[in-house]
Amino acid sequence: MRSSPVDGYLTHLTVERRLAANSVASYARDLRLLAAFAARRRRRLDGLGRSDLEEFVRGLMSEGRSPRSVARAVACCRGFYRFLALEGRMKTSPADDLRPPRAWKALPRYLSTEEVDRLLTQPDVATPRGLRDRAILELLYATGMRVSELAGLRPGDVDLDASYLTCTGKGDKQRIVPIGEEAACWVRRYLYDGRTVLLGRRRSPRLFVNARGGGPGLTRVGFWKILKAYARQAGLKTSISPHVLRHSFATHLLERGADLRAIQMMLGHADLSTTQIYTHVLERRMRTIYDRFHPRA
Repeated sequence: MRSSPVDGYLTHLTVERRLAANSVASYARDLRLLAAFAARRRRRLDGLGRSDLEEFVRGLMSEGRSPRSVARAVACCRGFYRFLALEGRMKTSPADDLRPPRAWKALPRYLSTEEVDRLLTQPDVATPRGLRDRAILELLYATGMRVSELAGLRPGDVDLDASYLTCTGKGDKQRIVPIGEEAACWVRRYLYDGRTVLLGRRRSPRLFVNARGGGPGLTRVGFWKILKAYARQAGLKTSISPHVLRHSFATHLLERGADLRAIQMMLGHADLSTTQIYTHVLERRMRTIYDRFHPRA
């Protein structure tokens, strides 16, 4: 029995192109949106034409989706229909020259240092779960790691005496990231007084374990829920996600004079241009230096 076009394409991305699971999940979401669009018009996916796809893209934009999300959906459409054409399910791809909307650079959302301080002090560190959560928040802010990278950490990846950790990022690339003294202190407390209690008699390869029974480890969704709960508890008005802490890490380092290329390495960006979304900090610092030192400022 022939697989559905969507299932076939997702299998192609997983097996042949070997995309990361998170990337495949994103493409699957985009294809569900496209399938729902086709269903509303009582059309099959392989029956959509170029004008239909343009209407689909305009609909995504009108819903307020970010340019990056729409651009990814467009890339998904191009790849999907190219796959259908190569598989012989369609004669030609209607999405060959489909283009994403012109993206604009939005400044990343980040917390002030005062807001970060409020957030970090929310967990009840008198409990094993609170120790775990404090260590999580401290480590996210201290390293700027992606939440998927944090979820994948093993105890052996963290060298608390040398104050650094090794994390595995996109494309299974490993990098070394320094840890601040404060974060190292809370991770050490969690290891000694929190993790063993949460695990009980169970074992887990993950550094951060689930509070219910200790295993198999916290998921990305679990991390997100923990962060959202403490953000509400702290009274933070900024819409918060693990990426907001990542942006806060980079922004606060730049504000204190850190080199952009060093931050690129710590964030695990393959290209410096990705890190340059933080140039709002550099521009502000340039203005301060100009006002302070130019003789006619």
